[in-house]
Amino acid sequence: MSYPPCPQCSSEFVYPDQDNLICPECGHEWNPAALEAEALAAAPKDANGTPLAEGDKFTAAKDLKVKGSSTVIKVGTKGVIRRIKEGAKDHELDCKVEGIGEMMVTAAFVKKA
Repeated sequence: MSYPPCPQCSSEFVYPDQDNLICPECGHEWNPAALEAEALAAAPKDANGTPLAEGDKFTAAKDLKVKGSSTVIKVGTKGVIRRIKEGAKDHELDCKVEGIGEMMVTAAFVKKA
């Protein structure tokens, strides 16, 4: 049976112990189910709380001013998420917005389509 590598040292020599996995090289112990739950919780969420992923289509939930120009993204404007920037507090979505082009948008101001 194949187990995921150790998240701390990337060792392939991992063995199970009840619900946890243990790395014999660095001694790190973790629960793979908890890692998956953390990854899901860390994913950016839209205005309704729905998790967003790369490739998802969205619509603007409110009028958004574009920094550095007089352009405004109107409510209902469609776009596609190209990339999700991990660890960003704001502007975590790198996306392409119809009629505007490539830009960074905050996930809380969009709705998954």
